[in-house]
Amino acid sequence: MIALKDSLGTEFVERVRTIFSDGGLLSKAKNFEFRPQQQEMAAAVARALEEDRHLVLEAGTGVGKSLGYLVPSILFALEQHKKAIISTYTISLQEQLLNKDIPILQKVLPVEFTAALIKGRQNYLCPRRLERALQQANELFTGPEKNELQVLAEWAATTRAGSLSDLSFEPDPKVWTQVCSEPHICTKKTCGRDSRCFYHNARKLFEAADVAVINHTLLFMLLGGIEEQEERESGFLFPNDFLIFDEAHTIEQVASRQIGIAVSQYGLRSTIQRLYHARTKKGLFTATRDADGVRLAADAVDDVERFFSALDERCKFTKGREFRVRAPDFAPDTITGKLIALQARISEVIRKTEDEFLKAELQELGRRLRDARVGITTFLEQSADEYVYWVERTGKMGQFITLNAAPVDIAPVLRRMIFRDSCSCIMTSATLSVGRPDMAYFRNRIGADEAEPVQLGSPFDFQKQMELFVVRQMPDPRDAGYDDALAKWIAHYVDLTNGRAFVLFTSYSAMQRIAGKIDNFIREQDYHLFVQGAGVPRGKLLEQFKSTPRSVLFGTDSFWMGIDVPGEALSNVIITRLPFAVPDHPLIEAKLELIEERGGDAFTEYSLPEAILKLRQGIGRLIRTKSDQGIAVILDNRVITKPYGRAFLQALPKCRVKIL
Repeated sequence: MIALKDSLGTEFVERVRTIFSDGGLLSKAKNFEFRPQQQEMAAAVARALEEDRHLVLEAGTGVGKSLGYLVPSILFALEQHKKAIISTYTISLQEQLLNKDIPILQKVLPVEFTAALIKGRQNYLCPRRLERALQQANELFTGPEKNELQVLAEWAATTRAGSLSDLSFEPDPKVWTQVCSEPHICTKKTCGRDSRCFYHNARKLFEAADVAVINHTLLFMLLGGIEEQEERESGFLFPNDFLIFDEAHTIEQVASRQIGIAVSQYGLRSTIQRLYHARTKKGLFTATRDADGVRLAADAVDDVERFFSALDERCKFTKGREFRVRAPDFAPDTITGKLIALQARISEVIRKTEDEFLKAELQELGRRLRDARVGITTFLEQSADEYVYWVERTGKMGQFITLNAAPVDIAPVLRRMIFRDSCSCIMTSATLSVGRPDMAYFRNRIGADEAEPVQLGSPFDFQKQMELFVVRQMPDPRDAGYDDALAKWIAHYVDLTNGRAFVLFTSYSAMQRIAGKIDNFIREQDYHLFVQGAGVPRGKLLEQFKSTPRSVLFGTDSFWMGIDVPGEALSNVIITRLPFAVPDHPLIEAKLELIEERGGDAFTEYSLPEAILKLRQGIGRLIRTKSDQGIAVILDNRVITKPYGRAFLQALPKCRVKIL
């Protein structure tokens, strides 16, 4: 454990420390219990904020991270006239902050403060666009779409937040894109003065709040590029802000996706069809009676389909849904010229119309066509330095194509964007280390080399609360009897806890195979099996698991992290295989190649630590409170047969271990 610097016990730091003491202000809150780790976390955050420094802080499960960073952030923001921006990965944590943690602090802290949540603008209905869509319904929508538009209009009259999450149904994307808030259309000038504008109301609250809650994806969209951040004298989104990243272990993944390039067949087609849809004969060019635009848009959709089909034919999707493109001019550019012509037609229609609203709608679609054209050109020319390029099949059935490009090494980018001088960024999570207390692996991956590392353990007694079973007798996954053995051991351990088990897989196909093999056992023993990917949303699947006795949930990637099931409902987490990332994903493959090119060892420097972090996340689903009890099971004998296996076991909570 890294020791905190005792010499910096300033008045502010000590005040924060006192708030978390046994008889401090927080002791007045319901269910408060003194946790030394939480107190130390709060003091470390206070010190970093006061000194305008960056901090990487691992706080074990049960520390109470949210309050640990919220209290010093709120007090520092108020006293120094700054804004605290809290960025999270999951919606559930955002809701916990806004609905549970912040209200507690508004009651017990001796100060008044405001807090607000902002979502991506396309989550909000724009009343002005809705009004316009209703006026042009005959030109824009089919009969069923007009019916849905009417339902949205009725909802708009009663909703307070105007957010997608408030809707009781999932709207048709073709309808929602015509009525949601969009940049350059729903602007401060056009909508900001309208008290009914849901997005701008949320934005005003966000800008005025002392504590602003946001998600990682939207944050990186708002941050802009490296140059934009480097031009700032201080702050990230505002001149006087500081940034707290919770669930920071997801930052590399989110930043790579947002800073990179993605051009989707579905998205480009949808943009053009908003101008004119050949099947329904609806669209903005229909509304403007522009025959040349109608013809160009109809042809462009066909050209888009042909371009992406040609790309698809050149790709060999033998390893999954991704195919890496290693050289420029992978396919002929048959599309950007057509997009230029369509943009020119949009400009001509804009020039002729005096309808300012229509101009804004057309200008936004023109920008989207330009961005897609630039993305396609960059992809085909491979003109972005030190990027990896790949084609991906997307959609539920893999029926669409997306062009992707992302920086192979995100650390230099984040070092310049986030970890600048004269500002403060704090990153925290329960899982950042892979065996070293300085968290060097995580810090190096995200460019936080100069950030102070602080590692705080969990207040839970894992020796009493958790038992770990490792099955040495498991055959090699390539053996013919592997699936049968896996199903047998899963059934054995599910029986041990009367269900109440998560079974975590690294492969969707393996999960489906084992679900089939274990089906008879589940029915005979009167268990209830929930399998991810069967058409039920993740949140609903989780609620069914929690509320159903003797339940077993089979999950893949998204169930390894960000899931909180305290109490007896989850008493068993079974890991079917060590979660090594598949090295044939283009981005991972490129990262491994870069390490080798620099003279390093890709397995020990990337594959192993990434797998350790993910295993810690998966096992971390089990013990969520001081009263939780349960078992964890690893059905992969490499943790005891391979030299690197010790690194996995050493990174897990210190608990009782049984090897069978």
